[in-house]
Amino acid sequence: MSHRIDEIDAKILELLQRDGRMQRSDVAEEVDLSISAVSERMRKLEERDVIEEYRAVVDAKRLRLDITAFIRVSVDGSEHYPNFVDQVEGMEQVLELHSITGAGSHLMKVRTTDTTALEGFLSDIQAISGVSKTTTSIVLSTFKEERTVPTEPMELYDYDASSDE
Repeated sequence: MSHRIDEIDAKILELLQRDGRMQRSDVAEEVDLSISAVSERMRKLEERDVIEEYRAVVDAKRLRLDITAFIRVSVDGSEHYPNFVDQVEGMEQVLELHSITGAGSHLMKVRTTDTTALEGFLSDIQAISGVSKTTTSIVLSTFKEERTVPTEPMELYDYDASSDE
């Protein structure tokens, strides 16, 4: 099994990131391959965890999730990290959770309906054992929010995907 992304794989990834519902026949036409060849390439990209999943991108504001905030959290001591991560992963308001360097230990991107809901969420976060501080920035306007990554021919990087989660 090849561990390389060639120009055709890169183009397939680019197309699917723009439109995950794109028909395989349309992908095949764009990359000048048969539908079966494109299907096989997509299957291999899925098996190699290059394509993790397919999903719809939803406009959060249309669903009344009007507040986007970034919350920097300080968790005192690495012994508290696993419990903190476990609890936060189950919170539906959390869109992203990152372990970071610099001020704080974690950065979260959250969405809530309003500032009252955000205040309640912050109370829940601050009540988690080991959390010593939170600093919140509320987004006023978003000018760019990219959901795609650049693709190009390359050797795949092998890493333990579970360590990135």
